[in-house]
This record gives sequence, structure tokens and C-alpha cells, in this order.
Amino acid sequence: MVGQGMSRSRRQLRQEINLVPFIDVLLVLLVIFIVAAPLLTHAVKISLPKAASHPAPSDRDDVALGIRADGSLLWNGTQVDTAALFEHLKAEARRDPQPGLRIHADAKIPYEVVARVLAAAARAGLVKIAFISDPRLAHAP
Repeated sequence: MVGQGMSRSRRQLRQEINLVPFIDVLLVLLVIFIVAAPLLTHAVKISLPKAASHPAPSDRDDVALGIRADGSLLWNGTQVDTAALFEHLKAEARRDPQPGLRIHADAKIPYEVVARVLAAAARAGLVKIAFISDPRLAHAP
């Protein structure tokens, strides 16, 4: 009996935390976040034309919307305020076939102004929206 007591005291219990289940849970959470991250992005759905080496043909019914550097809006060359702009956008969206909206925005205009115009066009129901740029500046560094 004395010998049995000594052999028990020689054996010491290891008190360690098993980390394998914890690592498994972390890996599952990592995979879930990797899969779910692209779904959390918000974007304005706009059908923009693909970039091309030649200018896109202009339709006679397309509407030109100019945004100057000071934030003023031009509807086919005539200055309008934001309330009148939305009414124009709704009227154009009801036309059949629906005309395209060509946005001529100044290079120094804040993105917020352009985003508001895009949101108004989407609310009005316009689906063909294009941004007009200066092709001579396309190859500048």
C-alpha cells in the first residue's frame, strides 16, 4: 500500500486548457466574415457605359445635365434649381423610350453633389446614365 501511494504522488496531473475547440470556432467565424463582407457593401445601382477608345454616339433625345464648379445645375443649357431638376428627371423617366442622362460635371465639383444628382435620377426612375469626360485628358499622367 505504501508503494501505491508513492506512485500516485509521482504522477502529476497536467492542468492545461484544450485550445483546439477554440481555434475551430475562430476559423469558422473567420470564414463567415469573409463570405459576408462583400454583402455588407452599399452601392448605387447605375448602368454606366463601358470605357471605349472612341466617343459613345449621342442620341438626339439624350438630356444634358451640367454641374458647374459652384454647384449650379444646367438642364440642357438652362439653369435650374434642385426642385426643378427632380421634376425634369421625373418627366424624362415617364417618356417612352426613355432618354439617356448625360452628366457633364466639373472636375472640381465635390463627389457629394454628384452623388445627390445620381440619387435623384435613380429615385425618378432614369436607368441610362452616362458621365461625359474630356478624351484629350485621358492619357495625361
